[in-house]
Amino acid sequence: MRRLWLLFAQTVTVCLGMLFIVATLRPDWLSGERAVHEAAVTPVPGAGQAPSAGTQASPPALGVVSFADAVEKAKPSVVNIYTRKHVNVPLLPIPADPELERLFREIPGFSRRRESTNLGSGVIARADGHILTNFHVIEAADAIEVALSDGREAVAELVGADPESDLAVLRIKLPDLSPIAFNDTHQVRTGDIVLAIGNPFGVGQTTTMGIVSAQGRNRLGINIYENFIQTDAAINPGNSGGALIDTEGRLLGINTAIYSETGGSLGIGFAIPAKAAHVIMDQIIETGTVTRGWLGVEPQDVTPELAKAFKLKQDHGVIIASVLRDGPAWRAGLRVGDIILTLDDQTVYDSFGFLNQIAPLKPGESVDVAVIRDGKKRKLSVDVGVRPPIRKR
Repeated sequence: MRRLWLLFAQTVTVCLGMLFIVATLRPDWLSGERAVHEAAVTPVPGAGQAPSAGTQASPPALGVVSFADAVEKAKPSVVNIYTRKHVNVPLLPIPADPELERLFREIPGFSRRRESTNLGSGVIARADGHILTNFHVIEAADAIEVALSDGREAVAELVGADPESDLAVLRIKLPDLSPIAFNDTHQVRTGDIVLAIGNPFGVGQTTTMGIVSAQGRNRLGINIYENFIQTDAAINPGNSGGALIDTEGRLLGINTAIYSETGGSLGIGFAIPAKAAHVIMDQIIETGTVTRGWLGVEPQDVTPELAKAFKLKQDHGVIIASVLRDGPAWRAGLRVGDIILTLDDQTVYDSFGFLNQIAPLKPGESVDVAVIRDGKKRKLSVDVGVRPPIRKR
């Protein structure tokens, strides 16, 4: 019995020794990686050789991602816009002062007229030839020409413009136009893939890709009414007025501006949402102008410091900095120093939001305004007026 036990112990010892050597020198024999490797390099039908008869090639695990269909759908709706205008150029070098430069341009004999050209993009919004673009693309233009993706060209007429949102509507008279499909009902989300189509630097129609970086951007100092979609899709000079589309080729916004320190794209672009652009376009086509609600007040944000000074429990709302005499707010009894908390039971957070709350109101209708005056809450009824147009200098 003792001899059998010694034989068993020696056998186990030898086996453990061999296992240790194999595990140290050839671990793949134990893990099975060699078999996996061999299987991995075995040719697959369609990968360098034809499949045998009766064998169906397996589809790839991941398909090729392409947005060609979306671009092909939207491409005929995006146009190039070329404008010409005559400007007065000072004859003498002027210091870098905008006011002095403007003065010398207006003084006869100190300036000469020169033709200036500009380029941008636009989007065919209706089959009858109405085109959406930015106001700054066609501002003060003497002539506007539109070039389509199929090579056709036409002279465009200005239907109307809204400088406060930087939108304008043109019209061309050509047959067989392809209006873009609006995506003004689908909820755009941050992170959605988007495509920007336009004519950057005049090189021709170009498509770039990115995502929706943020929504509801304002306080940029671009327009009076700001509610931009921010994207990192490359937008460069010449893209203004072009289309920002989704992966199905539907219009999400009108490309309007970029943040740049060099003049080129830095991955921060802004587009006017398609829904807002659609509403403004319809008003311009129907009436030639955009009608917005107006109260005749100048609002100022309630900062934490002001909230503390007025002993407020909240730091939202707006303080009335000035009231236009005989305006809607003045006639309703609103005065300088009143703090507006709600407008028709909707909370007022800041001055930009307040302006956007007033704008959709219909002139003539009454709205309830809750204010704090002398530490006490009051509710006043204001008859909405029509916002007067911007006075051009």
